[in-house]
Amino acid sequence: MMPAACWLDYKIPPPVVGLLVATAMWAVAEVGPQFALAPQVRYSLVGILIIAGGVFDLLGLVAFRASRTTINPLKPELASALVTGGVYRFTRNPMYVGVVLFLLAWGVYLSALLPLAGLPFFIMYITRFQIQPEERVLMDIFGEQYSSYAKNVRRWL
Repeated sequence: MMPAACWLDYKIPPPVVGLLVATAMWAVAEVGPQFALAPQVRYSLVGILIIAGGVFDLLGLVAFRASRTTINPLKPELASALVTGGVYRFTRNPMYVGVVLFLLAWGVYLSALLPLAGLPFFIMYITRFQIQPEERVLMDIFGEQYSSYAKNVRRWL
């Protein structure tokens, strides 16, 4: 069962939420335990995560553009097509997965444990105030087609 509509639904664009979480991660980076990685390992891991996040974001955007549907996360009611191909065969939310990978890269770069708490916060916030409301709208628009898709493809990964 999905929660009822809330005043926070669609109020903060997901990229802004990501930037706010990244800022909070930076703010707490000096608090609590640090972890040390050899610079080559740290920068390689950060690079891999940034590339992976960019790939998820780009593939999601390309699939939306190819289907000629809206990419505006604040207006899911403008969806004109249910995108289920490409990266959407593996995750219903590749662009949000991309943001999580960027945040993980940032956490690795900061080399501290407390900032990593930003990841589950982002996931919980986006799930509750962005994804679940989007899913309600998509269910209203696409009905059984969306229901079947949601049963077969995970929300995240």
